Amino acid sequence: MTLTLYDTMAREKRPFVPADPARVTMYVCGPTVYNYAHIGNARPVVVFDLLFRVLRHLYGEDAVLYAANVTDVDDKINQKAIEEGVPIEVITDRYLAAYNADMSVLGAHRPTFQPRATQTMAAIVDFIERLVRSNAAYAAEGHVLFNTQAFTDYGKLSGRPMDEMIAGARVDVAPYKSHPADFVLWKPSKPGEPVWDSPWGPGRPGWHIECSAMIEQTLGLPIDIHGGGIDLVFPHHENELAQGMCGSHAHGYANYWMHNGFLNFGEEKMSKSLGNVVLVHDLVTKVPGEAIRWALLVGHYRQPMEWSGELIEQSKKSLDRLYGALRRAADVTPSTAEPSHAFLAALHDDLNTPQAFAELFALASELETGDPDRRARAKGQLLAAGALAGFLQADPEAWFQGGADPALKARVEALIAARAAARAAKDWPEADRIRDELAALNVEVMDGPAGATWRVRT
Repeated sequence: MTLTLYDTMAREKRPFVPADPARVTMYVCGPTVYNYAHIGNARPVVVFDLLFRVLRHLYGEDAVLYAANVTDVDDKINQKAIEEGVPIEVITDRYLAAYNADMSVLGAHRPTFQPRATQTMAAIVDFIERLVRSNAAYAAEGHVLFNTQAFTDYGKLSGRPMDEMIAGARVDVAPYKSHPADFVLWKPSKPGEPVWDSPWGPGRPGWHIECSAMIEQTLGLPIDIHGGGIDLVFPHHENELAQGMCGSHAHGYANYWMHNGFLNFGEEKMSKSLGNVVLVHDLVTKVPGEAIRWALLVGHYRQPMEWSGELIEQSKKSLDRLYGALRRAADVTPSTAEPSHAFLAALHDDLNTPQAFAELFALASELETGDPDRRARAKGQLLAAGALAGFLQADPEAWFQGGADPALKARVEALIAARAAARAAKDWPEADRIRDELAALNVEVMDGPAGATWRVRT
């Protein structure tokens, strides 16, 4: 079964052929750690975690190397450190720990490598030196800038003409630039900001060069897949590609470029600067991580999607349906540990999660309506598909109990037992009273042939 991926550079889906099947490499631009991540930041994490899982299923867990960087020196980080009167690592360590914890709740595997810009400074300086020696970069007034005229394919990834790139680059117009599109590789630090030594004077790196150096140091260049949000195509990935190809890697930088669509809030892109954010750190205290993951994957990753309470509610209901089928089939022993062919085919078609999710529902239906052999096969396939995609990892009973604390569980179980005794004694008023007490606890009781089960309402 062939994996096909949409390549932003080619502007079409291409069969995925790694340079070395025994060493598949993927790099995804990670967080800038100055605050908690919002749900828009989580979309690429979940999307590329799914791809990481699919690649490991295809090539073996040890054969796939996944790096996601951490930007831990940045204007916003510096400002927050100044406001709190602490070194930048106090800020970055705090929010990186929170980021990793929050993403793990969404079922995201930790990347193989999580390089940090501040720990890659020697490699960054070395990369810039190579660019200067090859006349692809130049020093001016304490800065080092990349010479965009040195790369004839500048603009090929984004498909933008030069005048549009200049207008959209949001870079400072400075007299020391040879061309308006040239971008900073190294710059002087402002008073009170972190500083590192370099051949061009004390300062710190620009954003774009950090990623190229971290990729080269952790994975080597070229890599198989480079991923990130669609907003990174220009200028970040365009600039990465240019400096990478000019920095002793003319044979290639990334063989496949992949980008996920925006996550919108209302009619606007979700952004901390706009103040329209939903923080993952807060959301995971109210909503199961699998429901958030489902919401982020229910639409195709390349399409924009709108975040809403309705989306979360529907995602929870979808998982309720799957977990309900598993709970009702508790006595069925799975006869396979592999996902269905249809489920894998959907994911191998450029991560077609809408089709893959439809297959999960088809398996759940077969689990409830098929003959014993089909039910056993369907249960195994459903569990295996869920494990591959990061779902159905909870015990069905625990899922419906909504993560209730032990004291609440004990109380609910005691009330259900008392209600069962009242019903057996045909003491209907007492049974109704207990049901009302359970309802007051926000607990829904479902009576079935095997007895009563319950869940916390959401």
